[in-house]
Amino acid sequence: MNALFTPDSVSAALAGMKRACVALVAFGVLMLGSGPALTAPAAVDPVSDTAAIELRQKLAIRDGERAVALTLDACGGDFDADLVATLVALRVPATVFVTRRWIDRHPAGMAQLKAHPELFAIEDHGAAHVPAVIGPERRIYGLRGAADLDQIRAEVRGGAQAITAQGAPEPRWFRGAAAVYDPAAIRAIEAMGFRIAGFSVNADAGATLPHREIVARLSRVQPGDIILAHMNRPASDSAEALRDALPALLARGLQFVTLRDRAVQTLPAAYRRTSAAPAP
Repeated sequence: MNALFTPDSVSAALAGMKRACVALVAFGVLMLGSGPALTAPAAVDPVSDTAAIELRQKLAIRDGERAVALTLDACGGDFDADLVATLVALRVPATVFVTRRWIDRHPAGMAQLKAHPELFAIEDHGAAHVPAVIGPERRIYGLRGAADLDQIRAEVRGGAQAITAQGAPEPRWFRGAAAVYDPAAIRAIEAMGFRIAGFSVNADAGATLPHREIVARLSRVQPGDIILAHMNRPASDSAEALRDALPALLARGLQFVTLRDRAVQTLPAAYRRTSAAPAP
């Protein structure tokens, strides 16, 4: 009986297997070349040149403390006198972030805020409401970014100077336009001696939400929350919604404070994707 395997037959078999493997690899390379390359998943860094940090914060409160902070942005535009009158009537303190542009347009509104130093802490919202993101080709909520860190510093400095020129105390807090920041901008602003204000409850989405939605958001406020709303759009529903929602919050025992001397804790960052500005 002949042997099933001889040295020659084994060598031939191995050679055949090698040729088959080479052919299979070649076929696979050919097929991959006709479609998308297969690579290991790349690590994603959310803070890229097309993203910025939306700073989320809460008050640092003690056990049992029921403090909340209402913050109001006056970006530009008009003066919501009804909103301020509601806060005065209810004796609700607020931290008001004003721009130089708003101050220049509304000296009477600035005077009303200064008339109630026990209620209103006037803080810095910048000179011309330029976001603290670097790159004029970038837009955040439709606002064009700054040219560089020097422009961001000038934005912060210009807003602060406009406040003190009105006889108000020197601001300690800064909130940038759209409340978003590049990491480099955060470092630069803090190096100027300012604390950067975030928020935990976006009450009116830039004074664009309807009354019912603003009231619903405010109804969910809890101790430690920092509320963001706006006082530069009197035609919006913000003033009426605050007028209707604040008494219920006060009835729950929530105590409104300003940010002026408060410690805050930073929450996990949110990221807002910026878009490229259209070519001029």
